[in-house]
Amino acid sequence: MALEKILVPDLGDADDVEVIELLVAVGDTVAEEDSLLVLESDKAAMEIPAPRGGVVKSLEVNLGDKVRSGSLILTLEVAASNAVEPANVEEPLADKESSADKEPLADKAPSADEAPPASAAKTPPPTEPTPVDVLVPDLGTGDEVEVIEIAIAVGDRVAVDDTLMTLESDKAAMDVPANRAGEVLEVLVKVGDKVKTGAAIVRLLAAAEAPAAALEPAAKAEEQPASPAQSAPTPQPTAAPQADPSPVQNPVPGSASAKVYAGPAVRKLARELGVDLTQVEGSGMKSRIVKDDIHGFVKSRLNAPANAQGGIGIAPVPDIDFSQFGEVEEVQRSKLHRLTATNMQRNWNAVPHVAQFNEIDISDLEDFRASLKGEAERKGVKMTFLPFLLKACAKALSEYPQFNVSLHSSGEYLIQKKYIHIGVAVATEAGLMVPVIRDVDKKSLWQLAAEVIEVSDKAKARKLSPQDMQGACFSISSLGALGGTGFIPIVNAPEVAILGVAKTQIKPQFIGGEFVPRQMLPITLSYDHKAVNGVDGGLFVTYLEKVLSDIRNLVL
Repeated sequence: MALEKILVPDLGDADDVEVIELLVAVGDTVAEEDSLLVLESDKAAMEIPAPRGGVVKSLEVNLGDKVRSGSLILTLEVAASNAVEPANVEEPLADKESSADKEPLADKAPSADEAPPASAAKTPPPTEPTPVDVLVPDLGTGDEVEVIEIAIAVGDRVAVDDTLMTLESDKAAMDVPANRAGEVLEVLVKVGDKVKTGAAIVRLLAAAEAPAAALEPAAKAEEQPASPAQSAPTPQPTAAPQADPSPVQNPVPGSASAKVYAGPAVRKLARELGVDLTQVEGSGMKSRIVKDDIHGFVKSRLNAPANAQGGIGIAPVPDIDFSQFGEVEEVQRSKLHRLTATNMQRNWNAVPHVAQFNEIDISDLEDFRASLKGEAERKGVKMTFLPFLLKACAKALSEYPQFNVSLHSSGEYLIQKKYIHIGVAVATEAGLMVPVIRDVDKKSLWQLAAEVIEVSDKAKARKLSPQDMQGACFSISSLGALGGTGFIPIVNAPEVAILGVAKTQIKPQFIGGEFVPRQMLPITLSYDHKAVNGVDGGLFVTYLEKVLSDIRNLVL
């Protein structure tokens, strides 16, 4: 066995690039071309491959270090027959050793009758950069797909496997990687265009590929002892990998995986396994996605309950040419409508819904609310029924904390929340929005009344921020103003329950030996049966009835 120093290969014009990920540790056994670490310049990230197999004996760099071409990164213990002389690159002063201290790299020097080293082989002549068109890889279908995002612009420099753009069919979204390194001369398509397999999408100024004849000597040299220069190989452009035409796991419409922080090898692995990178949480430096994150994501999906996998095995509804029956018009759906539909489909498929129905006598509450009209006018606040409902739900969540949880994707444990934030569905011209009222249990009815009006106005004016719609523990959806006797709302996962409220109706109730007219409120509690038992659902709606039918319970 012999020790061999592994150096950073030629990085071209890049200088002082950062080590952003270490893919090996001391003691690891690596094969030839296994990735050792990831470097990142201000333009691109690249993985450094092992020039040969061996055992990692020492790491000479740490995360965050700056390196350049020829910098020492690690030492490999390799078989004597595979060992080579170190590259003829000047090492930093601290890494220099006297010749007396250097360990021999081979047990035996080559004999005179052995073949000449590979360095004697003729190298390909340098070639001038030429314009090259990048084509859409094989999509596995002749159908057109839509360009939904372009990740580069004219003048950008791209490396092999950098994402150029994202295409989306009716079944999946996929990234198109660069099959050559170079500078973007022209982007030949725009967002919204339709393209097919083989269509030109980007024009790069890239180094021309060396003729096959020029590469022959190098191929033959593989049978000879390696040259010194081979200890620091320059990664060569490779052919574009075939895109996986199969649907990604639960794809997100308009997914922007080009913005995901991941290296080429990780992106390739994700494509091979059908993983949407936008759904993977990175554990590497700066939240970079590493291969272990991909494997962990796939493992969690495989181990998840079958009913949490989405609409697996359900054939899509076929499209029909309705124009054969009469005049039609195609109306483009807004992004909000499409996103809402996707979320509702996911939640309906992933959550085993149970619906608990009840009617609550709110006659006394409505009388009390009517008595507050004068005070509400003085305060400049409209006191609707919703603040009372919010307060009652907060009391119920405190009394039955098993509803104030989220189920972890592994199914192994629940996340118990110590705060009470409640989402309120608001219908707008753009679609349904659910702003969140925070710390409902700590606010007065007047505070809640003012906040309900504020968030409703913001929702209708499309001024809600992402933070305004995040963090809910429970949701309320009210169709009271629209009528109806009841409905079953869809649980807004990762919440485990939602309350649906229909329109109050005057109904006869048998009280004191006679029937009297009372205002009855129909409610439906939908909940996730994976997290909540049916008995708990019954107790929850019964407690709501107790609080809303006698509002004195709100102060207890």
